Amino acid sequence: MEDGYQNRTAFIKGAKDIAKEVKRQAAKKVGRSVDRMSDEYSKRSYSRFEEDDDDDYPMQGSQDGGYYRSDSQAANDDEGGHSDSTEGHDEDDEIYEGEYQGIPRADSGKGSLAGGPGSMRAGAQQFTDVGVSEAERRKDQEELAQQYETILQECGHGKFQWSLYFVLGLALMADGVEIFVVGFVLPSAEKDMCLSEPNKSMLGLIVYFGMMVGAFLWGALADRIGRRQSLLISLSINSIFSFFSSFVQGYSTFLFCRLLSGVGIGGSIPIVFSYYSEFLAQEKRGEHLSWLCMFWMIGGIYASAMAWAIIPHYGWSFQMGSAYQFHSWRVFVLVCAFPSVAAIAALNAMPESPRFYLENGKHDEGWMILKQVHDTNMRAKGYPERVFSVTTIKTVKQMDELVDTGTDTPVWQRYRMKIMSLSQQIRNNILACFSPEYKRTTFMLMAVWFSMSFSYYGLTVWFPDMIKYIQKQEYESRTITFTKERVEHVTFNFTLENQVHREGHYFNDKFLNLKMKSMVFEDSIFEECYFEDITSTHTSFRNCTFIASLFYNTDLFKYRFVNCKLINSTFLHNKEGCMLDFSDDFNNAYMIYFVNFLGTLAVLPGNIVSALLMDKIGRLRMLAGSSVISCVSCFFLMFGNSESGMIALLCLFGGISIASWNALDVITVELYPSDKRTTAFGFLNALCKLAAVLGISIFQSFVGITKAVPILFAAGALAAGSFLATKLPETRGQVLQ
Repeated sequence: MEDGYQNRTAFIKGAKDIAKEVKRQAAKKVGRSVDRMSDEYSKRSYSRFEEDDDDDYPMQGSQDGGYYRSDSQAANDDEGGHSDSTEGHDEDDEIYEGEYQGIPRADSGKGSLAGGPGSMRAGAQQFTDVGVSEAERRKDQEELAQQYETILQECGHGKFQWSLYFVLGLALMADGVEIFVVGFVLPSAEKDMCLSEPNKSMLGLIVYFGMMVGAFLWGALADRIGRRQSLLISLSINSIFSFFSSFVQGYSTFLFCRLLSGVGIGGSIPIVFSYYSEFLAQEKRGEHLSWLCMFWMIGGIYASAMAWAIIPHYGWSFQMGSAYQFHSWRVFVLVCAFPSVAAIAALNAMPESPRFYLENGKHDEGWMILKQVHDTNMRAKGYPERVFSVTTIKTVKQMDELVDTGTDTPVWQRYRMKIMSLSQQIRNNILACFSPEYKRTTFMLMAVWFSMSFSYYGLTVWFPDMIKYIQKQEYESRTITFTKERVEHVTFNFTLENQVHREGHYFNDKFLNLKMKSMVFEDSIFEECYFEDITSTHTSFRNCTFIASLFYNTDLFKYRFVNCKLINSTFLHNKEGCMLDFSDDFNNAYMIYFVNFLGTLAVLPGNIVSALLMDKIGRLRMLAGSSVISCVSCFFLMFGNSESGMIALLCLFGGISIASWNALDVITVELYPSDKRTTAFGFLNALCKLAAVLGISIFQSFVGITKAVPILFAAGALAAGSFLATKLPETRGQVLQ
């Protein structure tokens, strides 16, 4: 009899082991579906438990779905309250009859054979489940949005948000610096790398192309892998290639590094605003996002100040032969990477957005971060005893999107599958921005972003070009002209500048160790002349004749001789490459940096006004009003006939238009749900950079030709943008979707 008892015990144990193995195999087969359905089963059981014992366990905050529990209930829960979901388990967590077994296998019952009626019913049920899951997901998002706002109110606004403000401000500052870097180094780099006009234009635009790609890429990734992680990766790419670009020598490699640097920093704006907004309650959101915009201005001021302090100092350089040169402008490029590096270091101490975690079903991670926000703020305010009362936060139901490739799949194939799955998710997110629910909003925002970017970037580049054109006209007005002069046996060893010599005759003259700047010789004869150690800029010889003349160690290359005759003349040891000598343009350099410094500083009043009024008058009034005033200010450009006048108008336009940019950033963040926010923002910011390239290219082509066309283009774009902005929905006072 004892043997029979042992056999029966062994049989039961074996049956339990077999059942465990069946469950394990089923769970492996269907992936996360078993766990998710078990969670849903437990939640339903727990809700029944709550309904049955509502009188025994009073809840706090029932209007918010019962997520705030009293101390008495927490104590009762700790004492061992059980729900229906625990039935079917013994102390060793063994399974037996009545336990939930997960999703049945396709071949587990009648009618489930391939091609049978059960298969058809299963397929119909699958589509029904997808529709139900999507509806449940939307409902979860709405409930989460309401509860999340309540939680942020409890956490308050304090030390944590201000710490994050300065950290993200560094990332936004790096974006502002990136815009100005190439423009400031171009006058030096064009000489250092012998750039032609097309190469200079491409170098000026390449950063916008990079930022366009980066905004789209990192914005989409931030909705899938997290705001913090995406921002860290993008800033790291920006820092690495900014560092490399300061050392590379060739034009192609420098262009490539600046392109990838732009790709990296392109993710800054879409991620920073979305990231910060998810830590702000609705009554603080508009104001503090506007304050955050000030760091873009600080980035421009930093770039202008560093360029002013570093680039003109040609002595801050070294070279190794003629192959490697490291001039002061490269030091400036290196210094401009500091904000990005500082942002990376500071961001490592900051947590991920809790809203991102909750949207992706990670309850515990989101709860811990919100508790950290609450405790940090309460300690800073002198209330360390206050306890974070939230015990459970709504999470969003997750859809099956990732494929389990199994442990036997090669590593490269698993990564390939993950990348393909991630790409598909990003594609679905982008398409969702054009779904019927968001299509109108997306197209309206596209038009507003494009019109504002086209006019703003077009004019801000057109202003300095017009100032340069006015300076050039003034310089040319002081040109001295010499006609039919005859010079014999004279040694020139001083700078020749801004002169035109026509029909001259120079016999046995020496040009030694001098600089020629903006010199033109036309229809002249040089006989038995000697040129040694000549450095020239904007100098040319046209229709001239050189007889028995010698050129030694000069930079008078062939392209400087237009339709000239060289008779028995010799060139020895010509200088190689382009000689960088910034002393010729020393005053102009300071003027460039000073103008940009003033133009950037001028947006400070607009930033302050927009921050103080954003939550009082609303986003739409701020956006439309600022755009209308900017449109009117464009017509004052007709009166900018002097250098000082153009600088004043540049400051006026920048100070007015910044308010509309701040309002547009805020409204873009608030119009899209959390799982599509950075994707939509990145797409719109990429469109912004494309419009900037078009605006810069078109407006520059009219410099020195006419003012009317750029003014009409800018005013028309701003008028259209302000009109379309009034058609957008107002988001003031709404919870973050």
